[in-house]
Amino acid sequence: MIETRDQRIYKVTLMGSIVNMVLLVTKFVAGILGNSAAMVADAIHSLSDFLTDIVVIAFVRLSSKPADSNHDYGHGKYETVATSIIGMALLVVAIMLAWNGIKDIISVINGNRLESPGLIAFVAAVMSILLKEWVFQVTKKVAREVNSQALEANAWHHRSDALSSIGTAIGIGGAVLLGNDWAVLDPIAAVVVSILIFITAFRLLRQASGELLEESLSQEEKAKIEEIVYRDNLVSDIHHLRTRHIGNMTAIEMHFRMPGDITISIAHDHATKIEKALREEFGKDTHVMLHIEPGKKG
Repeated sequence: MIETRDQRIYKVTLMGSIVNMVLLVTKFVAGILGNSAAMVADAIHSLSDFLTDIVVIAFVRLSSKPADSNHDYGHGKYETVATSIIGMALLVVAIMLAWNGIKDIISVINGNRLESPGLIAFVAAVMSILLKEWVFQVTKKVAREVNSQALEANAWHHRSDALSSIGTAIGIGGAVLLGNDWAVLDPIAAVVVSILIFITAFRLLRQASGELLEESLSQEEKAKIEEIVYRDNLVSDIHHLRTRHIGNMTAIEMHFRMPGDITISIAHDHATKIEKALREEFGKDTHVMLHIEPGKKG
């Protein structure tokens, strides 16, 4: 049986949430037993991953609802809202990681000593790197195949956790091998990781805000639209081209001219072919609105 778009999203998200739950418990235990601030911070990151999995499942279900009398363009913006929530969650995680790491670094600068983390924390970090990179690759692959921005945002959340664990592993590993005099590597790693997570959060929030503010498609995409439309030898003078994203769906509206002496039936046939070509390029659910005007005389 062929799985639907929603089923594939739920399946890969559920898989990721199970991994996140396992890592959440493992990291907290390893962080406490191994006396690692970076590992405890990494565990908090896994908690945010688990919560955003729930957000994806809830909002994708909402976004897949068909258009109704109150939502003529469907519910695709729910995926954009989900992307915003994931971006904000990552931003909070980045700030928390940085704040805790900076406090420990300042403590060392003031002459205090940090206790070196235990080997169990390092093992947990390596385990997290391997599992979360695998989940990232699988989730991103499905997101691209089903064209889900919320799922792709969640994939990058998984990748940020893998990056977090890489930094944690380096910091913990260095502190374990070099002893208490180098225990400061643990919070330094946490701060470096927080910067990487902040960058990811900013990118996701930038994308989501652009869609919520009805940002147009790129100039390259607009040029592609015009190139497709001008393939029809009856079309001239494309104008009032307007584009935007509605969740994972593209919306294209435009005016163009055709010879004034052709029949409505012929004009309709040409417009239908243009719509088909645009949907083949931008997706079968693309919203296309064409306004045909007669060509200028003389």
